[in-house]
Amino acid sequence: MGYQIELRHLRYFRVLASELHFGKAAQRLFISQPGLSRQIKQMEEIYGVPLLERGKRFVKLTAAGTYLKKEIDELFLHITKIERGVRTLGEFPITRLRFGFIGSAVQIVLSELLITLKHDHPTIEVEIQEQSNLLQIEMLLREEIDFGFVRTNALPQGISAIPILTEHFCLVVPKSYPIQQGNFETLADFKLEQFILFSKDYSQSYYDLIMSVFHSADFLPRVALRTVNALTIFNLVQQGLGVAIVPASLKRGYNIDVNFIDLDMLEQRTTLYLAWNSMNWHDRMQFLLDIVSDSRDRAMLF
Repeated sequence: MGYQIELRHLRYFRVLASELHFGKAAQRLFISQPGLSRQIKQMEEIYGVPLLERGKRFVKLTAAGTYLKKEIDELFLHITKIERGVRTLGEFPITRLRFGFIGSAVQIVLSELLITLKHDHPTIEVEIQEQSNLLQIEMLLREEIDFGFVRTNALPQGISAIPILTEHFCLVVPKSYPIQQGNFETLADFKLEQFILFSKDYSQSYYDLIMSVFHSADFLPRVALRTVNALTIFNLVQQGLGVAIVPASLKRGYNIDVNFIDLDMLEQRTTLYLAWNSMNWHDRMQFLLDIVSDSRDRAMLF
């Protein structure tokens, strides 16, 4: 037959396995649909097994196709790592930085950092994606992001971090709630309330810290709902479904009809960290830590 599997075959299959639609996959790949069908057919002939189940209105992966997709994903991650390593060892400057972040980071820290990068390093392409603390750590370990903004000090081996912001907590209450900042006395006054909290998936260490806040107030919260999204918390509070406790930085950047009560009298504080994979570190990334340190020293990030 003379056919051999080439990188383009794997790239075509990867896109098709993601879309499970020949037309959409062909559009993404900028080739014709018959051309894509021929390439996939070649792969099946070379491997000697069907990779897809085709119907009039569906395309599904076979067991072999599912296995191949998983392996191709790993292969392309490794190819990306090789490309980045080659650039690092050569004379090329950093051309792209990938950040993960949690919602509270964008209000103060990340926005200041992005402004500085745009001004001082306009040639660097920046990619950001909001993810939970746990997922960011996993992505750092897989080298899918370069830096993460996380609220957890439970870091696995190979992940390094520096603290960049330590802050107090705030209560989030509806604007019609009888207790507001002016007449607030103690958190214990809320012991009969329903609370909307960040879940353990947000960060186990953060969750434990919040529980210690309630322990200091001598009550266990009646938890109505848990989520990993700050905007969801605010919307639920606005609808009168409960009250919440969040980091103080989340007072900024949201146009939500709720009020905040500062809990700066409490000893508990939450810390935001900048984390990275120490095995993926190279000297050309030091400039980013310098930006963060300089901004922190000038109180830009606090």
